[in-house]
Amino acid sequence: MGIYRRFVLPRLIDLAMKNKAVAARRSAVIPRATGSVLEIGIGSGLNLPFYAPAVTHLRGVDPSTELLSMARKKVGRVTFPVELSCESAEQLPVDSRSVDTVVMTWVLCSIPNPLEALREMKRVLKPGGRLLFVEHGFSPDPRIQAWQRRINPMWRRIAGGCNVDRKIDELIRSAGFRVAELQTSYLPGPRSLTYTYEGSASP
Repeated sequence: MGIYRRFVLPRLIDLAMKNKAVAARRSAVIPRATGSVLEIGIGSGLNLPFYAPAVTHLRGVDPSTELLSMARKKVGRVTFPVELSCESAEQLPVDSRSVDTVVMTWVLCSIPNPLEALREMKRVLKPGGRLLFVEHGFSPDPRIQAWQRRINPMWRRIAGGCNVDRKIDELIRSAGFRVAELQTSYLPGPRSLTYTYEGSASP
C-alpha cells in the first residue's frame, strides 16, 4: 500500500476531483472567501483558480507531500501570496483568532479525527470569521445509509482514509460552530458517494 498511497492515490484523487459537478460547487463556494484564508486539505490546488481578489493571503495545509507538489505548480497563477505546508489538520501551526476564512472541500471525510480538526479550525478563526465547506457524507435515505455502512470499510482502505458515513453538519455543530447556511443534495454519480453538504458556519 506504500507505493499505491504515495504515487497512485494522489493522482487518482486529483483526477476524480476535476469533474464538472465538483468544479461547479467550487465555483459557487470558493469565491466567497475573503481576507486571510486557511484551506484545510488543499490537495493538488484545485480550488486555487476560484479564489477572488478579496483574498489577501492563503495558507494551504495537507498531509500529502505528493499532492502539495502538484499544488505548487498552480501557485504562480494567482495574484495573492500562497504558503503551502505539510501539516495535520488536527494540530494547525496557526495563531488563534488570526484567520478570516477557513475553507474545506471534500476533506473532512478523510481526516482521522474530524472533531479535533474542526475545533482547531474554530480556534484559528477570528471573531466574525467564517468556515466555508463542501463535503460529502452520510445520506438521510436509510437505503443509501445501508450501502454506505456496507462499503465504508473497503472504501476507506482504497480511497486514502475517506469515510462515506460521516454526518457533516452534526460534526461541525459538535465542534462549537453555528451553521449559518446549509444545502444538501446528491451530485451526479453513485448516491452512496455523492450526498453533499454545502454551506457556511461561524465560531
